[in-house]
Amino acid sequence: MTVYFAVKYLHVLGAIVILGTGSGIAFFMLMAHRSGDAAFIARTAAVVVIADMIFTLSAVILQPVSGGLLMALNGIGLYEHWLMVSLALYALAGLFWIPVVFMQIEMRNLAHAAAERHEPLPERYFKLFRRWFLFGMPGFGSVVIMLWLMIAKPDF
Repeated sequence: MTVYFAVKYLHVLGAIVILGTGSGIAFFMLMAHRSGDAAFIARTAAVVVIADMIFTLSAVILQPVSGGLLMALNGIGLYEHWLMVSLALYALAGLFWIPVVFMQIEMRNLAHAAAERHEPLPERYFKLFRRWFLFGMPGFGSVVIMLWLMIAKPDF
């Protein structure tokens, strides 16, 4: 196995982890939300926050490192349009992902408090959920487009 292959493998693995964790988190949070059960939402959101910290964060750190190494190993510069667009989308995804993590933490806390008090979920939870859902679209969409750019490397 060459160094190039190992770095490329890690880069692709990082993309898979980001997409897989992102889609899994979205699915499980949506299913918990639809249940309306504050205790279930609190437990699900607690696991989601841990998954984001372990899997998503590690992959988010890995991607620019492995991508930079691939650029160096291939002699690719930042002048490549597909790469510039990918980096802009990476920044955009991060601008939406970081607040989402804090929203998940607050939704977890609100659901936990409601469950402990045997009260309905507060309006703040529902506002956060709507914002979380809306932020997920450009954040996750950016990642999907980046994956296509990484594979196709179009010459615009």
